[in-house]
Amino acid sequence: MNASFFLPLLLLSAASPPSTIHSHLLLQPNEQFVLGGDQPGAFRVAAQNTGPVPVEIRERQRAGALRTLAVLLPKQRARLSFEAGSTALLRNTAGQQAVLELDITGSKPSRMLMGPASGDGRL
Repeated sequence: MNASFFLPLLLLSAASPPSTIHSHLLLQPNEQFVLGGDQPGAFRVAAQNTGPVPVEIRERQRAGALRTLAVLLPKQRARLSFEAGSTALLRNTAGQQAVLELDITGSKPSRMLMGPASGDGRL
């Protein structure tokens, strides 16, 4: 194939970059943030822990399996991928407030909830 085939695709992708949801998240002690669970496609989260305490990030897959993806220490960053229909769970089990910067891309989760952190990842 010649370059003239790829140029319009390149221009189209440059003209319409994927949208990103940005969130400045404050998690109180023993609180959990729940993101997704209802989206038709996969999504990604670029997270940075800007607070003073570690934050655990887990995924509850559509079938119910729960797995830990990362424990972000203060000043740490991670890029995490979540399957279609799965839920991202961000947990602060420390005794002081956690602070995260999140950029969410891909299939947009419409469900975002805050509540007490539980061992099984449910609110």
